[in-house]
Amino acid sequence: MKKDIILCGVGGDGIVSVAKIISDAALSVGLNVKQSEIHGMSQRGGSVFSHLRISSEPIFADVIPEGKADIILSSEPMEALRYLPFLCPTGWIITNSAPFVNIKNYPDLGAVMAELKKVPHCVAFDANEIAKTVKARSNMVLLGAAAPYLDIEFGKLEEAIRNIFGRKGEDVVASNIAAIQAGRDAK
Repeated sequence: MKKDIILCGVGGDGIVSVAKIISDAALSVGLNVKQSEIHGMSQRGGSVFSHLRISSEPIFADVIPEGKADIILSSEPMEALRYLPFLCPTGWIITNSAPFVNIKNYPDLGAVMAELKKVPHCVAFDANEIAKTVKARSNMVLLGAAAPYLDIEFGKLEEAIRNIFGRKGEDVVASNIAAIQAGRDAK
């Protein structure tokens, strides 16, 4: 088993939290994990990303080469487009279709979505709207949508959420689990 995942978004979108949940779930079933992330820009609303490599075999590098990512998981469409060169030909894009417009020259959303839809395996939906219905954050909805492509049992993701967010109380755990379930069912 091998999965190379690029998680990307805008600072504050919870990309690092999603990477942590996937990593913990993978480790709980004995898989090897390497992760590299850039999150300092989150204080300025900038681009954040994480390279997450999961394998049953040893992993020797934490950065995913261009053209080798199995999944791009993005909290907004322009960031998915930014990392498109990393996607392998059979890879999947899972992205929130709702943009986070934090720059004056944000490209035309229709053009961005048209480029993403050229990829044979693209799951794009409004994760923000689904998140509102379950009173959770859209990053968890996106994690749920990506779950079928991770090759990790869904229950292990739920378990990782319990472990990571348990100290924040059962309401937080329950809303995050409801969000990943809603994301899984949304596509």
